[in-house]
Amino acid sequence: MAKPNAKGPVKTVQIYCAKCKGQLYKYRKGGKGALVKCFKSRIVENYTREEGVCPSCGGHFARSAMIRGEPSLKIIGGKVTMK
Repeated sequence: MAKPNAKGPVKTVQIYCAKCKGQLYKYRKGGKGALVKCFKSRIVENYTREEGVCPSCGGHFARSAMIRGEPSLKIIGGKVTMK
């Protein structure tokens, strides 16, 4: 598998916790589909203190993974929303 484009997409989205609506990330997302994974290199602003844990409610929303040879966060279904 090829690595994701180093430059990445220019469209940014805000990622929020689905439970408490606390802001988690500002992320450069490509494509139109649901948010399944976040490449760590594409995170523009990180509002979390601990990786994969919401700073407001303490709920786990993602787990660390290596996808296509790049460190990323695998999002747990239904735990986040984006605008």
